[in-house]
Amino acid sequence: MPMRKTITVATVAISALLLQSCGAFNWNQEAPYTQVMAWGEKGDQPGQFNDPTGIAVTATEVFVADARNSRIQVFDKNGNFRRSFGQDQLERPMNLSIANERLYVPDYFKDVVHVFSIDGRYLTAIESEDPFNSPAGASAFADGSLLVADTYGQRVVHVSTEGEIRNIWSGKGIWSGEFNYPTDVAISPKGGFYVADGYNDRVQQFNANGEYVRKWGGPFGLNIYGPFKGWFATVTSITVGPEGNVFVADFYNDRIQKFTSDGIYLTSFGNSSGKPGQTEIAVAVDGDGTVWTANFADNHIEKWRPKKK
Repeated sequence: MPMRKTITVATVAISALLLQSCGAFNWNQEAPYTQVMAWGEKGDQPGQFNDPTGIAVTATEVFVADARNSRIQVFDKNGNFRRSFGQDQLERPMNLSIANERLYVPDYFKDVVHVFSIDGRYLTAIESEDPFNSPAGASAFADGSLLVADTYGQRVVHVSTEGEIRNIWSGKGIWSGEFNYPTDVAISPKGGFYVADGYNDRVQQFNANGEYVRKWGGPFGLNIYGPFKGWFATVTSITVGPEGNVFVADFYNDRIQKFTSDGIYLTSFGNSSGKPGQTEIAVAVDGDGTVWTANFADNHIEKWRPKKK
């Protein structure tokens, strides 16, 4: 993706004024999460990473997109390495998702979505009849069709398993239903979906009919980035938890933010190492509410749980 400018003092000052004028200031509604485990370092050996960019979980395992090592690594819930696969098929794996007992892996360089079985067998590559342009996120419906965040295509595409286009939401811009390098997409269990609208610094929500519902992130969701609660500085990953809450990787703000299903801010957490600038890049949520993140700067995986009251 293109490089992002750092947040300047002027940006923060202007954003603060807009924050006050829009009444958008929001205290934590829930306690932050606590990191309970982390593993990994830079390298190419088992358990090492070179730019982890995606994460997904099953009941027993954690799957990591190890981007520059062109592979998927799999661990148990205690961080013990189990296996790796994809080196023969992948070039630059991105955000991961699991559905229908399959792992979906968008390939940023090959412009396809690879499909693997959970045990690592290669099944197929889903291409679009109107070719993808650097897809970074995908989420599967029950019938196996996909919603794909087509990053450089500036669109979200619904494709069948054969690559036939069923619907497209497209257009580069800041208005509702437009995108600025969308990076990920998450299907809601209740119908509809959420889009991580990367460089628009916001989330957009659509209903089960594909109609725009709302957007959030900064004043009016109009591409004004900042460090405040509920604001973003490049959105890189999105997922829906078991209770319907939305978890968002806020990359340059070094954190994960949690929202209700309709975009009300709840809490944020992340960046336990203190390294600024490029940390929490991907997020997944377990069935019990445990949160798993890929830390880009530190090349490691983190496990988070809500603080006990």
